[in-house]
Amino acid sequence: MDTKLAKIEQDFISSWDKLKLDDKLAKISKLEKEVASPDLWKNPENAKTKNTELARLEDEIHDWQLLKTQINDLKDIVALNEPDLEPEISAQLSAMQNQLETLKKSLRFTGPYDSNNAILRITSGVGGTEAMDWASMLERMYLRFAEKNNFTIKNLERTTGEEAGIKTAVYEISGANAYGTLKSEHGVHRLVRLSPFNADNLRQTSFALVEILPVINNNEQVKIDEKDLRIDVYHSGGHGGQSVNTTNSAVRITHLPTNTVVAIQNERSQLQNKEKAMEILRGKLLQMQLEQHAESIDKLRAGESAKWGQQIRNYVLQPYKLVKDTRTKHEETDTEAVLNGKIEPFIDAFLDFA
Repeated sequence: MDTKLAKIEQDFISSWDKLKLDDKLAKISKLEKEVASPDLWKNPENAKTKNTELARLEDEIHDWQLLKTQINDLKDIVALNEPDLEPEISAQLSAMQNQLETLKKSLRFTGPYDSNNAILRITSGVGGTEAMDWASMLERMYLRFAEKNNFTIKNLERTTGEEAGIKTAVYEISGANAYGTLKSEHGVHRLVRLSPFNADNLRQTSFALVEILPVINNNEQVKIDEKDLRIDVYHSGGHGGQSVNTTNSAVRITHLPTNTVVAIQNERSQLQNKEKAMEILRGKLLQMQLEQHAESIDKLRAGESAKWGQQIRNYVLQPYKLVKDTRTKHEETDTEAVLNGKIEPFIDAFLDFA
């Protein structure tokens, strides 16, 4: 008993140190003092950023603190040396080991933006209704995955097809290590199936682009020169309250050096749409910077993001059933389960592979 507990404690301390949780506790303490200041809300944007960061850190460290308390409590129980308590101690040790193994998955999220929230953007490829239907299937898959994993989902933009499916959909996914978890999905997804939209029921290949971008709330992390932006406003075309089609609340921002365009219209005001569009633009430019290994945003080259060149996963429904990742070679034959949101094996394989 003592040996197993000592091993668990040693493993726990090693993981705690690798994740620098003492530093995060110190940051939590500092943020708690800052958010308690009555002057904080004189700058609402700064107040929101600090409160969001505090909530994220508290959520990130909560389960580790809980396990630390459980280990210390169990050490006290073991010290009693009561034979009658051995079955209970043994059960607690097994539960602790399983909990630690689950928590240790956090060790894979060591990237500078892995703990950030994520923007999920799905775009249908060429192929009309068939491709738009495939994009909506991916949308459903990711939303189900997010719901099962207790992520918060907010729709930012959604354009439906004329007959079926979606042309584009943009969501903000919030939760612990949201970007680190979903970054494996960034790239082109290919579907092969018998087309439900073809009178001859022929086999059809469709493509959709999935972009996973880190949410960057801090302007200092990605500095964008105002002269590099073109900002257009126009009437909203979808749901959004009384201001839809009566005011220029929708916003389109173009980053001229890279010709990167972000358009948002779901928020209720032009200011909110602009803030959300800038947030997504920062994420897109940062993703491009990572892909191009550029030193800064100023060094980015236009037209060299992942876009349609990087096919990462094949979903074959006909003549056989198989989902296979082109990078890790991981594959699953239960295609229905995958399309219902069971993508954890692909995410785990990517994180282990990386």
